Amino acid sequence: MTFKGSIPAVITPFYKNLDVDFDSLGNHIDFLIENGSHGLVSCGTTGESPTLTHDEHMLVTEFIIKRAKSRVPVMAGCGSNSTKESVELSKHAYSSGAKGNLLVTPYYNKPTEIGLYKHFKTIAESSPSLPVYLYNIPGRSILKLSTNLIKKLSNIKNIVGVKDATADLATPLEVSYLCGDKFIQLSGEDATFLAFLVSGGSGCISVTANVAPKLCSELYNSWVKQDLKRCMEINSILYPLNKALFIETSPCPVKYALSKMNRCTNKLRLPLVSVKNETKKEIDITLKNMKLIS
Repeated sequence: MTFKGSIPAVITPFYKNLDVDFDSLGNHIDFLIENGSHGLVSCGTTGESPTLTHDEHMLVTEFIIKRAKSRVPVMAGCGSNSTKESVELSKHAYSSGAKGNLLVTPYYNKPTEIGLYKHFKTIAESSPSLPVYLYNIPGRSILKLSTNLIKKLSNIKNIVGVKDATADLATPLEVSYLCGDKFIQLSGEDATFLAFLVSGGSGCISVTANVAPKLCSELYNSWVKQDLKRCMEINSILYPLNKALFIETSPCPVKYALSKMNRCTNKLRLPLVSVKNETKKEIDITLKNMKLIS
């Protein structure tokens, strides 16, 4: 199952005591799928994976796959700055029924390009039947995957695509040129969803789609139909929401927005904290303008 379209990076709801709230998570998954989402990503940045324990990480991935019930494909976040840990998470994702894994560029330890290549190659070869998606997000990992390295990695059989959170719209054109149009490119920046499609992308792994899944999926569906006028209308409607959800570090704003929509509590694990009052006001205004809350 190829990943394309609007793919929410699913939040991980918490109870007030900060245990994982699987009831709210199940309801949220149903909400996303029923409103047209084309796939789901578990345990990514938006799912607060850095503060989940290893066991919680695997339980959340298993839960999302089971709750999706094959209605849409699930890509499992398996990235780490430890190759061994990513190998373990990838093997678990495959055995749980994930249709792909998402591997963030290793953060903090800053490997060389040779180290990056060996890291991704080792993980891919540990689960050769599981499609691998690289995750290029220099804003969080410091390192940027060069297009030449992406080209080299694309020669590994099961490395099939990339989530690009560079916001550089020349990159998908260059990657298409180097890797061919069968190499799947997904935007990791909500504000560039439509522009990324124009530049050769196949969809967006989205924060905003947690809040407005119907509009996000409609944007992609309109693109497929080549209804460019409707694409541009939706893009304009979504812009204030995209902006509001990134005023502070994600996923803090999206957690607050969803709490206002009664989809989860506004609880995050330290070192993440709730957004400031000024940010709350901006999000409230945006949600009201979009009629997502009264």
